[in-house]
Amino acid sequence: MTILCIETSTSVCSAAICKDGALIKQCINYEGSNHARLLPLYIDELLRLAREQDLTIDAVALSEGPGSYTGLRIGASTAKGLCYGLNVPLIPIPTLEILCEAAKSKIENRESKIVLIPMIDARRMEVYTMIDGETKAVVVENEESLINDQLPMTNDQSVYYFGDGAEKCSKVFTKPNWHLVPNIVPEARFVGVLAENQKSKIENQKSIDLAYYEPFYLKEFIAAQSHVKGLK
Repeated sequence: MTILCIETSTSVCSAAICKDGALIKQCINYEGSNHARLLPLYIDELLRLAREQDLTIDAVALSEGPGSYTGLRIGASTAKGLCYGLNVPLIPIPTLEILCEAAKSKIENRESKIVLIPMIDARRMEVYTMIDGETKAVVVENEESLINDQLPMTNDQSVYYFGDGAEKCSKVFTKPNWHLVPNIVPEARFVGVLAENQKSKIENQKSIDLAYYEPFYLKEFIAAQSHVKGLK
């Protein structure tokens, strides 16, 4: 299956083409605030490459959130337009799972007791995270803020935390078995890896209804009052 993949949930913008889970090409920008301008250019470049290599796009995979409200809206609207235009299904992939897939490629420790904690910045000391499969918004005060009954605090577990919300949390984490993995960002190529595992849903025609699909924001967007003179 050839999948066009989109990731716009954070300040990093990327798009990729993957075939049978393997990356063919990825376009990525780390500078932020350029998603609306860059994503169409990336898509155009990747579709041109697909035509040159005689590849047929079978699906569009999207990082569905949580994350940046604006980024998710840009990604979702682009993905839905592509699905309509190409007449292919949409495969939404949870952003926190994408982060975990990215971290696995960097973590050398393969012991069985490893725990992965992805963190997306939600401002101040709050992060979007996933613990034992449960996605939540958490105000981080210490390690115990991220622990539940399914993830007991034991000193023999190696805990790895990462994502754009992780560095600020390292200031309050003191346990020696908790390790920061730097420079882990969600990328479209990892969307492709996870989307390949979802192809059975496509084959069984259990695709997303594009008319009603919206990103997974986790929290409602609240518009702040403008500080620009003359605007309210």
